[in-house]
Amino acid sequence: MNYQHVEILLVEDSVADAEMTQRTLKRRGIANDIAWVKDGAEAMDYLHCQGVYADRPQAHPRLVLLDLKMPRMDGLQVLEQMKSDPRLRAIPVVMMTSSREEGDLLSSYNLGVNSYVVKPVNFDEFAETVAQVGMYWMIANQAPA
Repeated sequence: MNYQHVEILLVEDSVADAEMTQRTLKRRGIANDIAWVKDGAEAMDYLHCQGVYADRPQAHPRLVLLDLKMPRMDGLQVLEQMKSDPRLRAIPVVMMTSSREEGDLLSSYNLGVNSYVVKPVNFDEFAETVAQVGMYWMIANQAPA
């Protein structure tokens, strides 16, 4: 794996959604350095530089795009661990999910998510939503150094 500084950590178990997200962000020039992990447990290993990620640089991503419904550890569990860890809590987290359930939305905000975005089903709308999210969080938003 290439261990350059990662701008975005994409936590997504759907190969199709992950590929579309990465392709959109790169094509629009929003982010070139994207790390993709397939579940919450792998995301936590990545963020804590442990397991297969033990040799990666210690720098944290500028943004985490986090799916909600995943195997092993879901997005809410990842979010809870990130926001309770002083080393990770300042990283912006955008929940990108197909869930429109009020309980998921409220739980996400109660745990400290920075934004909650429902993924459109239509390919073009999905790509445009990803582009808008990326533009805001990677270009317009002022993040701590």
